This record gives sequence, C-alpha cells and structure tokens, in this order.
Amino acid sequence: MTRWAAAALVAMAVPMAPATAQNWNAEVVETEQGYRVGDPEAPLQIIEFISYTCPHCATFDREAEAELRYHYVHEGYAAVEVRHMIRNPVDLAAALLTECGNPSRFFDNHKAVLATQDDWLATARGLTQAQMARWASGSVGNRMRAIASDLGLDDLMEGRGYSASEVSACLNDESRALEIAEKSEANVAEYAVPGTPSFVLNGTLLEGVHAWQPLRQALVAARQDNE
Repeated sequence: MTRWAAAALVAMAVPMAPATAQNWNAEVVETEQGYRVGDPEAPLQIIEFISYTCPHCATFDREAEAELRYHYVHEGYAAVEVRHMIRNPVDLAAALLTECGNPSRFFDNHKAVLATQDDWLATARGLTQAQMARWASGSVGNRMRAIASDLGLDDLMEGRGYSASEVSACLNDESRALEIAEKSEANVAEYAVPGTPSFVLNGTLLEGVHAWQPLRQALVAARQDNE
C-alpha cells in the first residue's frame, strides 16, 4: 500500500467534525424600509410594524423573543424586518436612537428601548409645561435632543457604549428624521396598517393579529403549509 493510499484510508476512518450551524441572528441588514434579521431566503418573511410608545409593542417584544428570535430566526425558518410607525415625536426620537451607528446594532438598540419603556413612559406622563414647550419648539434636532434628555433615552444609549457626541449627532440628523417619517407614511399607505404592533407574513397583512400568540399560530400554520 502506498503512503497516499494509507493516508486516504485514515482520513476515511476519522469522522469529520459537524459543520458549524449558521446563526441567522447575526445576519442584520438595513433594508429600504427598515431593518431585517435572519436568512433573506427564509420561507417565512415577517414584517413587524412597531411604535416605541406602544405598550403592546413592548409586550410583544418581550413575549416573542425566546421563540421568534432563538428558534424561528436562529434556525433559518424566518426572517424578521422591523419597520417604524411614527405616531408622535417621542417615536421619532426613539427611532433615531435605535438607528444610531452601524446597522448591526439596531436590534439590540431596539430591544433596549422597548425593555425600558415602562420607565421612560412614566417620566413622560409627568412632564412639566416647560418641558412640553421645549419639545414643540426650535429645530428638529433641538426637539429630539430635548425629548431624549428629558426621558433619559440619551443616558440609555450612553450606557450601551455610545458617546454623548454620537448620541447628539444621531438626534440632530434632520434628514434621517424626515426619511424615517416618510417611510412610516409609505408603510401605512402600502399595507393599510391599522395599528401597532401589526404584521405582514409573506407579503400579506395579518388582519386581527397584534400579539405574539396569534402571530405564533400563523407561523405554525404557514410552516405546515410549506412542508
């Protein structure tokens, strides 16, 4: 037996290590209308419409994360695209902050803002007349910075590793603010989104689905249809 033949036999006898599974939660891209995580070719394509001042959106994010992100997305069954629905100036300030920096940071920023919603919404309910006046006057950047400062959203982002100057620059980005608002209006027009959270699955708006359990049922049914 030649040396090369012996080496080939040894190679055949030693089992190959299994390939490392793809972690689709690490695949984050900015789309034309939002941010997507997951396999762009996944059989289940979900669009999630959210407002950061919507308590039901925070509840959805909390209840859905374990199964949606760490089963459906992680395993390549689904991709999730988050799109902003801007209902008020606070939504806009929060959206600017979630989009601050590299697109790969979006979903962690998104989660952080929703996870702390109870705290900063409680602060918003106690606004003084002077604070409300600051929110409604001056340039877009001035208003966005006032909102972020009064609600502690700037501190939240600095706690996530952003510098004060980075946070300020994102809040001052008037062209980005206008773009976010225009995209929100376009989404309403395209899908006739009735409220938040709402979901589009494979191009179709899921009527009456505004929480995790109804969405989960729709995903289970869609997977069965695809098998």
